[in-house]
Amino acid sequence: MSKAMEKRRAARKLALQALYQWRVAGASISQIEAEFAVDNDLQQVDRDLFKAVLYGVPSSVSELDALLQPFVDRKLTDVDPVELSLIRMGAFELRSRIEVPYRVVINEAVELAKQFGGTDGHKFVNSVLDKLAPQLRQAEVAAAKNKKK
Repeated sequence: MSKAMEKRRAARKLALQALYQWRVAGASISQIEAEFAVDNDLQQVDRDLFKAVLYGVPSSVSELDALLQPFVDRKLTDVDPVELSLIRMGAFELRSRIEVPYRVVINEAVELAKQFGGTDGHKFVNSVLDKLAPQLRQAEVAAAKNKKK
């Protein structure tokens, strides 16, 4: 894995932890960012991605939730906080980080769900993001399906 990929993976991991803290503790984003800067070695992290996700998800949470709700079989408030943070992060990246291939977005979220989520949380995260991807990345998903044929 390249150094840049490792830094992006580390950024997503920290962003997940920060968003979890935001959701559960209700701390402000700027306060969370400051704490994470003190508590973590951000030299090993893609700071731009970390900040984009950390600020982007909370600032667009209503829009992200509206995108996600049709693919979730319960109220989003009933979804495990780790898994909710992951599907929001995934939806944000699918919508706003078009330079990242949709399969990478889904895979990264699934891997984090395996590490931090419940027993079958990764299956839930995969299912939701896999259904959302064609809506947000129609051309990219269609091209990938055509390659398989």
